[in-house]
Parts: sequence; C-alpha cells; structure tokens
Amino acid sequence: MKAVVTGGAGFIGSHVVEYLVNKGFEVVVVDNLSSGSLENINHLIRDGKVKLLIKDLKIFDNELREALKGATTVYHFAANPEVRVSITEPRTHFDENVLVTFNVLEYCRLNDIGEVVFASSSTVYGDAQIFPTPEEYPARPISIYGVSKLLSENLITGYSDIYGVRALILRFANIVGPRQTHGVIVDFIKKLRKNPEVLEILGDGTQKKSYLHVNDLIDGMRTALEYLRSSSNKYEVFNVGNVDWITVKEIADLVVEEMGLRNVKYVYNPATLDGRGWVGDVKLMLLDVRKLMSLGWKPRLTSKEALREAIRWVKGNLEK
Repeated sequence: MKAVVTGGAGFIGSHVVEYLVNKGFEVVVVDNLSSGSLENINHLIRDGKVKLLIKDLKIFDNELREALKGATTVYHFAANPEVRVSITEPRTHFDENVLVTFNVLEYCRLNDIGEVVFASSSTVYGDAQIFPTPEEYPARPISIYGVSKLLSENLITGYSDIYGVRALILRFANIVGPRQTHGVIVDFIKKLRKNPEVLEILGDGTQKKSYLHVNDLIDGMRTALEYLRSSSNKYEVFNVGNVDWITVKEIADLVVEEMGLRNVKYVYNPATLDGRGWVGDVKLMLLDVRKLMSLGWKPRLTSKEALREAIRWVKGNLEK
C-alpha cells in the first residue's frame, strides 16, 4: 500500500503521515518545507518508513510524476495556512492553494491515482448566519484564503465527475495540538514571553470559534474515509470540528493561566468596526458535525481542553 501526503512535513500533514505509517503504508511526502519542518518527520525518514521529496508543487514536475506512480491515495494537505496573508498577497494563495491543487489532481489523473483526501476549511462558509453551520450551507467566503479553498474544492469535484477520482473533502475548524507553529495561542505565548505584563489581542476579544485537537481530526478523517470507501459516492464533504466554541478573550485567559502570569493587561486592537482581528477574519465559527458524528465519531476533547493541551505543548516547545 502506497500513499502520498502533500505538505506532510507540516503541522497537520505530519500527523497524517504518522497515522499512515502506523497503518502499514509506504508513504511518500511531498513538501517544499516553506512552512513545514523536517523535525516533524525525521524520525520516520531515519527508520526508512517515509520517503521525502522536497519539491515545489507549483511547478509540474515529470520526475515527481514518476515518483508518485503506484500510489492509491493522495492526502492533499499542502497549502499556505496564513489567512491574513491572503489580504495583502492574494496571488500567494492562488498559487500555493489553487494552482497546487490543480497540479496534484493532474498527477492523480496521469498516474491513475483513484482517491484524494483534501484539507479544506471552515472559511469557505464566510459569515454564516446559521450555527452550527451544516455542510449544505451556501459557501460565501470573505477572504481570498477561503476563496482558494472553495476553488480547490470545485476543482476536486470536477475531477471526480470527469475523471473518476474519488474525493473526500474535509472542512476543518481551527486545529490545535503538537507541532503547530502559527495561530492565536502561538501568537499570545510569543507576545507574553516578550512582555508578560501586556497582551495585544487582535480584534475586540469577542470573536468566538471552535477548536479541535489534531488527534480528534485524524480520527474524524479515518471515520469519513471509511464511509466514503464503503459507499458508491464519487465524493463526500464533511465538517470536522468541535461541538462547542470559545472566545478569543477566554483563550487569552487560558494562556495567561498556563504561563503562571497575573494582572496581565489586555489591549484590544480591532481591524474593523465590528471587532474582527483583520479584514477577512470570520468572527463567529461553529461547524455542524452531526453528519460525521452519525458515523460513530465524536471529539475526545472540548475546545477548551484541546486548547489547554496545545498551549502546554507550544509553551514547552518554545522553552526548549
């Protein structure tokens, strides 16, 4: 059994790689290491369980096409993860998210790889008016990042309909856990290490979102993929998130508590009149995960519990 993981040296991708290795797969990781790290998968490379190809997926590469022959599934997790970048550098998200997805699908078509698992995002829904937000809710992204994920989804379903590539599209909530290198808790911890008396919070602190531990995500991916393989459907879309949500101010309180600080002054810095952290920031996000839960999956940790575990890992890793 051979699987390909794009972005497999990244935060989420490296956990996918470990899962596949533990299942006995021969794994090929394709990563340009722009946001991923060799440290995440070095132990697997040394053991001969993973082959790493340092390649830029924006460039279609016949050598890479040859290397991917024989794979049964591509787990496409390569992307630029910084939502804020899409406001000032929209081309970055088109190239690294949409163009890369097109090239990955072409590798699948030309190599007869029949299955794709795609890491999409809750940002495709934009400012939803229904909470929790179900999969059938109209997708109206408010950031170029969200647009790039939706365009990628449409490319994937197009290849599924035209070329028969079966596809699992997973719309993630905010994912936290070991190896994460960006996001609100990393931002807060770094700021407080520099100045333990004052914490700048982007937005007004009332932004409220769902957070899921990466281990719960992997279990959700496994559950959804088993369902797709047992069905006759060409593709499936699943929300993967938690059943609760938490405000940014509450996350700041958690970080302060875990760092053993007191009397920290919060300075709020909203970028919009309605208190968002940046233009294009979705202020409220809670996904409806009943479709996935109907298959027997459920989150092991709440949003708060997942964040607390992630805070402890990031804090300890930065101290090292």
